[in-house]
Amino acid sequence: MGHARLNVMQFSLQSRTGVAVAVVLTAVLCQGARAQDAQSKEAQSKEAQSHEAKGLPPRAAPTDYQAHTQAGAVTLAAEFTSHSITSPQSVLATEDYVVVEVGFFGPPDAQLKLSYEDFSLRINGKKMPLPARPYAMIYKSLKDPEWEPPVPVESKSKTSLGSGGGGQNDPGAPPPVVHVPIEIERGWELRVQKATLPEGDRTLPVAGLIFFQYHGKTDKLDSIELIYTGPAGKATLKLHP
Repeated sequence: MGHARLNVMQFSLQSRTGVAVAVVLTAVLCQGARAQDAQSKEAQSKEAQSHEAKGLPPRAAPTDYQAHTQAGAVTLAAEFTSHSITSPQSVLATEDYVVVEVGFFGPPDAQLKLSYEDFSLRINGKKMPLPARPYAMIYKSLKDPEWEPPVPVESKSKTSLGSGGGGQNDPGAPPPVVHVPIEIERGWELRVQKATLPEGDRTLPVAGLIFFQYHGKTDKLDSIELIYTGPAGKATLKLHP
C-alpha cells in the first residue's frame, strides 16, 4: 500500500510538472508568434510605404501649367504631356497611354483626399471619356528614348570565318529580340511610381501624373478635356494637344 501511495504521489507530481512545463512552452511559443506577427506587419507596412506614389514637386503657381480652374476652394491645374512621362530624373515614353500632370493648390495647410479615379479625359469631344488608370498598368509599355541596348560581341566562330561571307549577318533575317535588363526596367518603374499623383489625404499643394489608355498619335487631336469629379467638387480643364 505504501509503495502504491508513493507511486501515485510521484505520478501526480510528474503530471503537475508536465502541465507546468507545457504552460511555459505554450506561453513562450505564443510570445514568439506575436513577435513574428509584429515583425511581419511592420515589414508589410514598410513595403506598402515603399510602393506608394510620391508625386512631383508642385510648380510655383497654378498659372505655370497649361490650364487651371477652380474646384470649390481648391485650384486645379493641369498640363497634357502626350505619351511622355516627365520626372526630375529623365523623360520616359509609353505608346499605349497618354499622361497629364496635375497640381492641386489651396489655402495654407488645406488638405484634400486625392485619387486617380476622380479623373477622366475626353478626347475629340467623344461622349464617353477615358477613365484614369492605375500607374502600374503602364509598366509593360515603358521605354526610355535615351536607352540603347549593348552592342553584341561577335563570337570567335564568326570572326574566324574571315571574309568568306560566313561571318556576315543574313540581311533577310529578322532583327534580334532586345531584352531590357530587369534592373533597368525596375528603375523605369520606380521613376513612374515616384512621379504619380499620390493618393489619400494630402496637404496642398501637391502634384503628380495621371494616366489614360490611348494608343495613337496626339499631334492631330482637336480637343482634350480633363474632367475632375472629386471631394473638391467638379471641374473641367481644356488642355492643349
